[in-house]
Amino acid sequence: MYFRFFRYNGDVEYGKEWFNDENFWTRYAPVMFDDAHWAEVPRVADGVTSLARLNQYPPSFPGKSGGFPPAARGGEGGKEGPRLLDLCCGFGRVALEFARRGFAVTGVDISEAYLRTAGEDALYEGLDIEFVREDARSFRRPLFFDAAVNLYISFGYFGNPQDDLVTARNVFESLRPGGAFIIETLGKETAVRDFGRSEWFERAGYTVLVESAPADSWSALTNRWILIKEGERLEKVFTQRLYAASELRRLLFEAGFSSVEIYGDWDESAYDERAEKLIVAGRKR
Repeated sequence: MYFRFFRYNGDVEYGKEWFNDENFWTRYAPVMFDDAHWAEVPRVADGVTSLARLNQYPPSFPGKSGGFPPAARGGEGGKEGPRLLDLCCGFGRVALEFARRGFAVTGVDISEAYLRTAGEDALYEGLDIEFVREDARSFRRPLFFDAAVNLYISFGYFGNPQDDLVTARNVFESLRPGGAFIIETLGKETAVRDFGRSEWFERAGYTVLVESAPADSWSALTNRWILIKEGERLEKVFTQRLYAASELRRLLFEAGFSSVEIYGDWDESAYDERAEKLIVAGRKR
């Protein structure tokens, strides 16, 4: 298993942003990554490979037929599968699933704790995955990957909107011709439709209060998460940029993608009033 840590590129401003708080990711992980999110992984992987126009499984995958197309030239060390970049991979939910299917996977994240957990799980399963600790604004590997993903509402964390474009351009440069960049996020349209200022629920042994408020004329959503368990109280406030489908399409075109498709779920249904999420697939000619 490849397991490398790349440090940040030295920009001191990066370290001041809310998502660089390692304690947040470790303390809030049981609530954010519950059993339901792990259970949906095969469906997400099926959706990604379909949108990327890649076959679901290698010829050797147990109980499945098919095979990778000739255009998928494979990864290092003679792997048969396409090269996949999982940007902001977290615990490796999706990275591990694609590695099981024979893909050559590189997972990138800023959380050392998450990457160590993902690496340990990969080692336990005997999966050969490269994990890299680096900021999405600096990671790039020109003409290397057949597909790239950014999943589970992890696009739009940066304080400067221009950094989202920088990230998309990095991905564009890292893709081979014919490659696809697939983003799953919360669309501005569905955020407005389903908006509620506060919500209580029980999850992973915690009582959770989530309070939300639109910021800057709905260009972002400010969230306040409070976790209570056995007398201990944790609180975190953070803001995430919201994109309308048309805005995210425009950003990917500006990054260099030749076509951009918009969907409302992994079954490639329309992004309409019934959409469950915003899924965007940008393709490189």
